[in-house]
Amino acid sequence: MTYDLTNRTAVVTGAASGIGEETALLLARSGAKVALLARRADRLADLAAKITAEGGRALAVAADVTADLSEAAATIRDAFGRVDLLVNNAGVMLANPITEGRSDEWSRMIDTNISGLLNVTRVFTEDLVAAGVDGPADLVNISSIGAHLTFPNYAVYTATKAAVTHLSANLRTEFGPLGVRVTTVEPGLTGTELGTHMDNPEVDAHLARWLAAVEPLAAADLADAVAYATSRARHVNLSHLVVQPTAQV
Repeated sequence: MTYDLTNRTAVVTGAASGIGEETALLLARSGAKVALLARRADRLADLAAKITAEGGRALAVAADVTADLSEAAATIRDAFGRVDLLVNNAGVMLANPITEGRSDEWSRMIDTNISGLLNVTRVFTEDLVAAGVDGPADLVNISSIGAHLTFPNYAVYTATKAAVTHLSANLRTEFGPLGVRVTTVEPGLTGTELGTHMDNPEVDAHLARWLAAVEPLAAADLADAVAYATSRARHVNLSHLVVQPTAQV
């Protein structure tokens, strides 16, 4: 299923895989021009080529969300004009018992999941506010059901996602009156590569058992939620979407 996002200009972070990749594909298929932002240039180039082959418009922009994005933003504006749809999807999930004291993992998750999201939002705030004057403008933040639930070994990850959810709710009080919709999407168990970067065999085994026990969401399911929310009439803001597998309790 596609939606009507004709003439929209979108930026999707973390577009090299998973939810970001599928979201970029669906937004492009729905008529949006899509800037693909992530660190893996080769994956972005492949995705841009796929979108172009389907008749869509895409721009690969290799960048780290925690770095200076002024040049990346200028490149996007030069190619596609003002951005009116931003999907903050880039994120890292690393899990270990808190007793391991893995400050390296903690810093990486805080830097990417919180500071990176703020960094991207800051660089495109002027675009979104200008777009919201006379048309639709959307800020979509991908959080997690972990923002509300507790899971052993995932304390810092879920804390960063709780920050994303709470931040989004507060941003809506500022952006809403300016015509910018803020949507938080909280996925449940999803089959992506997000959980493949951990280095604790016990944690990996637990996640594998969980994925085997419950049919997880596909990344495309979350992409559908993003495209649906951002294609509503501009006075309609689906502010908080929790998307879970039916069997997950």
